[in-house]
Amino acid sequence: MMPGQRLQGCRSLHLNEDNGRFALLAVLIILYLLCGAAVFSAIERPSELRAHGRWNGTLLNFSETFNISLQDLNSFLREYEAAIAAGIRADALRPRWDFTGAFYFVGTVVSTIGFGMTTPVTVAGKVFLIFYGLLGCAATILFFNLFLERIITLLAVVMKAVRERRIRNSGLLPPGIRHDFSAYSLPGWKPSVYHVMLILGLSAITISCCASAMYTPVEGWAYLDSLYFCFVTFSTIGFGDFVSSQGAAYEYQSLYRVANFLFMLMGVCCIYSLFNVISIVIKQVLNWILEKMSCLFCQRCNKANVLLGRRNAIRPGTKGRQSRPPDSDGPCDSDTEGRRLSGEMISMKDLAASNKVSLAIMQKQLSESANGYPRTVCGSSRHNGFSGGVGALGIMNNRLAETSNSR
Repeated sequence: MMPGQRLQGCRSLHLNEDNGRFALLAVLIILYLLCGAAVFSAIERPSELRAHGRWNGTLLNFSETFNISLQDLNSFLREYEAAIAAGIRADALRPRWDFTGAFYFVGTVVSTIGFGMTTPVTVAGKVFLIFYGLLGCAATILFFNLFLERIITLLAVVMKAVRERRIRNSGLLPPGIRHDFSAYSLPGWKPSVYHVMLILGLSAITISCCASAMYTPVEGWAYLDSLYFCFVTFSTIGFGDFVSSQGAAYEYQSLYRVANFLFMLMGVCCIYSLFNVISIVIKQVLNWILEKMSCLFCQRCNKANVLLGRRNAIRPGTKGRQSRPPDSDGPCDSDTEGRRLSGEMISMKDLAASNKVSLAIMQKQLSESANGYPRTVCGSSRHNGFSGGVGALGIMNNRLAETSNSR
């Protein structure tokens, strides 16, 4: 059997890139769930058993003291649980369905927090909630995505300004040269995904600490409980064991409710954006794992450098650009490609531009195949030893290539 045939057969054993990433992520999530269940069961199960024992003892003592049967007592407790579901509490609480209470409710709906403290009980309310939540949740998710784009754009502007000031202070940039912050120059200054993750993480921690400092004296919670409430709320988990702004009256009530709304809005935006950025890092780790697992049982494929995760994200530990095949079309100066492999985020504008370039290259290849003459894109620069490089290095190599060809 020819070596090429063996290599082809080995490649056919590999999963598709997207399918492999999906299967690996599913397995890791299942393992993550199993580990989490084991940890929480070990931590919380003893406390649950003790609470059941105390409650059964209290129930039995109450039944014997007041001469009430356990069946009648349990029937009363079921009615009380139904009252709790309707929003009735022993302590005085704010009205659930006045305008401010309804506004609080729809805010938890569209943000997907869903505390569960307030729920519609009428048929009309439940039907309206289905259609209202369908549109509201979609619009809110779009808002969160646009918020993340604004953060990335702002960081790009700040990073470019800082770098330009540093270059000017070092004397490498002539004072007469000015660079604007136009949309044309911003794609080259996309911030690193790790920088965005760090900034969003610090912002979320700062907002959570400030919000907890407000909730602790106003709601009467412990500071750790306030931090727990902030994470559960900002991450839109929304258990409902702690819910803010539910008292009938507060000191400076209007100011507190406005601050509560602003903290929730900023916190949800930051945490949701942080989740998106962390998902990019997780995808990079999956690509790295897939690379290590690729062709595990075939040394020839390892020598041939068969990679699986090269399309949407970089792999951790990549320090240089992947070498391009000598017959590939495209511009000689691939600064964009080098930037893609440096851990930076990819905008939709860059993606659309790359798609246009790929379409043009495909049309050119079809035209050359039909006319019967070979492709000669950057051929002179690829055979004289001066090709490659990113940025200034790529420009210098191209200039050397032109000088070598002229001689």
